Amino acid sequence: MENVILIVHLILALGLIGVVLLQRSEGGGLGMGGGGGAISGRAAATALGKLTWLLAIAFICTSIALTVLAAQKAAGTSVIDRLGGSAPAAEDVVPPLPDAQDLLPPSDGDAPLVPKAD
Repeated sequence: MENVILIVHLILALGLIGVVLLQRSEGGGLGMGGGGGAISGRAAATALGKLTWLLAIAFICTSIALTVLAAQKAAGTSVIDRLGGSAPAAEDVVPPLPDAQDLLPPSDGDAPLVPKAD
């Protein structure tokens, strides 16, 4: 069922892209350059415009259907539960403290070696 809806969703997406690209450009971005008369700012509805709305509504419906199906599949389980493994147990191991000699500053004999040219 999910695969069928996904295939229909992809076909609707491609169809919506195609129909939008087929429409005539009105120019002047943000819908400022349309015909439709002096009083009305809305252009006449064409067949491509109606088809765009139809495909957009169908696309949104299939998106919601896919979301609902995905939510039903993942209800209350985690990835680790689906793999069959168990979560690693938290260990209460305290690391040992370093010796007192490791905390002292280095002496003169502990100075780092400087490379010498031979």
